[in-house]
Amino acid sequence: MGAGHAHRLYRQGNSPVHTLPPHTKLAAAFAFVVVVVSTPRQAMWAFALYAVLLAAVATVARVPAGFLLKRLLIEIPFVAFAVLMPFVAQGERVDVLGMSLSVGGLWGAWNVLAKGTLGVAASVLLASTTELRELLLGLQRLKLPPLLVQIASFMIRYGDVITDEMRRMRIARESRGFEARGVRHWGVLAKSAGALFIRSYERGERVHLAMVSRGYAGSMPVIDEVSASRAQWSSALALPCAALVVCLLGWML
Repeated sequence: MGAGHAHRLYRQGNSPVHTLPPHTKLAAAFAFVVVVVSTPRQAMWAFALYAVLLAAVATVARVPAGFLLKRLLIEIPFVAFAVLMPFVAQGERVDVLGMSLSVGGLWGAWNVLAKGTLGVAASVLLASTTELRELLLGLQRLKLPPLLVQIASFMIRYGDVITDEMRRMRIARESRGFEARGVRHWGVLAKSAGALFIRSYERGERVHLAMVSRGYAGSMPVIDEVSASRAQWSSALALPCAALVVCLLGWML
């Protein structure tokens, strides 16, 4: 399992969070997201406390706020969807700044924004403190189906290769004077996409044949066996456990 190059979300460091085994961080992040999603949307104070917990983890991991906020921009499509909900939802309405908004839509928008943002932030923190190769080892340690782990591994390994192929094809088109300016150029772009698919498929066939010739029988060898001590599990699960306490209080109050 050798997809070892660092990805753009990863931030090099040796903090206590960085050194935790990957499968403990994966389990902690998943449990935290489940707890956040299970929290009643009316408990606004609970979501504020979740944000404080994530900020504490980011501080321990030495991940700057700017680094984290910049990568949270990936959720902009969800924000746009949430902003539209109060305008299109049905039911009781209320006037806000001269606009008639749906009460249910406002609650729905808050629910999407709060839980979505916290989930994305937890994922970004996980990616910021764990290399891709370690994430794959962690998924394998958590007994994710081997086929899915292999697919993810090849996707990571050859994603840059396919991207570089796209870049070379774009340069070749531009060197011949091509510039996409409208619908009439979509045919050329479609042909380029088809050529890229064929090249990627043929590369996959060659890689598979090369693997089979080297003894591949449907499963990849495990080079590194990761394990975690009880103390490491306790450290990793401190976040979801604290969040669970907040969630229970949110349901009780």
